[in-house]
Amino acid sequence: MYLTALLLSRLQFAFTVSFHIIFPSFTIGLGAWLVVLEAAHLMSGRAVYRRLFDFWLKIFGITFGLGVVSGVVMAFEFGTNWSRLSEATGPIQGPLLVYESFTAFALEASFFGVLIFGRCRVPPLVYLFSTLMVALGTTFSAFWIMVNNSWMQAPVGYVLRDGLYVPTDWSAIIFSPVVWVRFPHMLIGAYLTGAFCVAATGAWYALRATFVDEARIMLRMGLVLASLLMPIQLLYGHLNGEYVHELQPAKFAAIEARWHDEQPAGEVVLAVPDDAAETNRYEMKIPWLGSLVAVGNFSSKEVGLADFPVVERPPVLIPFFAFRIMVGCGLIMLALAWAGSFRLIKGTLEQRRLLLWGIFLSFPLPFAAILTGWFTAEVGRQPWAVYGLLKTADAVSPELTVGATVASLIFFVSIYLLIFSFGTLYIYRLLKTGPAPRSGELVTNPKRPLAIAEGTPASAASSGVGL
Repeated sequence: MYLTALLLSRLQFAFTVSFHIIFPSFTIGLGAWLVVLEAAHLMSGRAVYRRLFDFWLKIFGITFGLGVVSGVVMAFEFGTNWSRLSEATGPIQGPLLVYESFTAFALEASFFGVLIFGRCRVPPLVYLFSTLMVALGTTFSAFWIMVNNSWMQAPVGYVLRDGLYVPTDWSAIIFSPVVWVRFPHMLIGAYLTGAFCVAATGAWYALRATFVDEARIMLRMGLVLASLLMPIQLLYGHLNGEYVHELQPAKFAAIEARWHDEQPAGEVVLAVPDDAAETNRYEMKIPWLGSLVAVGNFSSKEVGLADFPVVERPPVLIPFFAFRIMVGCGLIMLALAWAGSFRLIKGTLEQRRLLLWGIFLSFPLPFAAILTGWFTAEVGRQPWAVYGLLKTADAVSPELTVGATVASLIFFVSIYLLIFSFGTLYIYRLLKTGPAPRSGELVTNPKRPLAIAEGTPASAASSGVGL
């Protein structure tokens, strides 16, 4: 494969967006978690919620900063590497990014300072309101980005005028049915990311027998939320599949590694797709299941990639495996959430060390699911930048050189890895230190705050009373 400015630009954008998406997917869920903690502290008066809030706020602050820094770069890449895309779709994508600034960035910029520095400077209800506004801002940011990307996946409400895609119906763009299956899917994915990271931290502390009260709260809230959200997430995943089946049949065929028409269609569970031979190697296939997954019956005819010109087919290998990794991560998370919640109800989770280890080691799963879901959507969209309208090869900047793209790619990778390394090390040290008691709280062991500091008998700290 020859290195071209187009290929390098795609690799560069794929790297930066993959790096960036890790942080918003975490901070959206974590922002909502902070709201819950602050509200619980105000309603109950229990110091443990305040300790947890202060602890997770530090982690939220560093990941929020990393997300902002890594996200800004992508806006410049649209101008430097994808100027034709920016020019052609600017009348639609430009205002959508402005809406993000007017809503998400405005809320975050206005209230983030209060969240970090204003605890002792504003009334408690104002502080809670500021926490809610920051969480709402992260959600608005995700919404406008998903509106933008969904328009590129399924363009509506536009007219082509002098080579530009000009909006004719903003309500069709913003309230497209595609948006309202993709945005909830992404939002719930972010909540699940926060839930599993919180639960994994609680499991880590439970395994080490430290921060007893905090560990139980994190396990309880994280696992219960995950157990409720995972079935909904699987439903929205299916709804996403329905829109792909209807509007992007070539992508759907690539995800299924289906090369030729089938009636009824089988479901390829595992295989090694071979683009050159238009076949699958080492195929494991379930008859009829493909039709059931696609349209809900056992007799539908499903199209194969051979129905599309070669130049309009997406790559098969990445969407095929990325989709299966995403589904696999989701099923493992569902099993862990339900098993953990069941043991919580029984009151035996702390005695199930193998399950605690599974919960602790599960924290990468939601990140992997989000990344592979994104790979499925974006690589499966190829060769289109705007599906059916503008090909990726026609969206790249015409004057871009291989040398400039290589230099910027190396620079971005180096800087991002440096930032990520320091950020990860800092977060690890915060997690290792754990929730620190506030000044004046009575503790005998800084890693095992006593419940007596909250006016609860010391024996309750080991029995979970009040949780």
